Amino acid sequence: MKNIYPQMTQMNADKDNRDEQTFAVIGAAMAVHSELGHGFLEPVYQEALAWEFQQRGIAFEREATLPVHYRNVTLTAIYRADFVCFGELIVELKALSGLSGIEESQVINYLKAAKLQRALLINFGTPRLEYKRLVFNLRSSASSADKFQFHG
Repeated sequence: MKNIYPQMTQMNADKDNRDEQTFAVIGAAMAVHSELGHGFLEPVYQEALAWEFQQRGIAFEREATLPVHYRNVTLTAIYRADFVCFGELIVELKALSGLSGIEESQVINYLKAAKLQRALLINFGTPRLEYKRLVFNLRSSASSADKFQFHG
């Protein structure tokens, strides 16, 4: 698959390099999906996931406001991410029959706006929980930026 976002890379999912923060968030999302299944609207999953984060001691900010910068000016327009966990991981929830490039672009823009490097896009709308991990690579010349794959 051709890399349409050269600055984005897939996080390495092997257990030796596992990102414990994203692993913890995915585990919480799996617990919510296991309990509720698919078919609810996004706000139901958001509330349940906030509860699960609290139970698991996962630090989070819900409906986190992300400023948007343009040419060194902070715009009055803002993005709102469903969660920012651990102060550095954007978590965006969906309840759709499937994910498309639109949702991925939204999360990429959140990363750029917030000047953060990692995000999870989680979809509760399918029979099996879907998630995509994204890393914003600040080094445009990184060799790993030649590949863009999602893992779910």
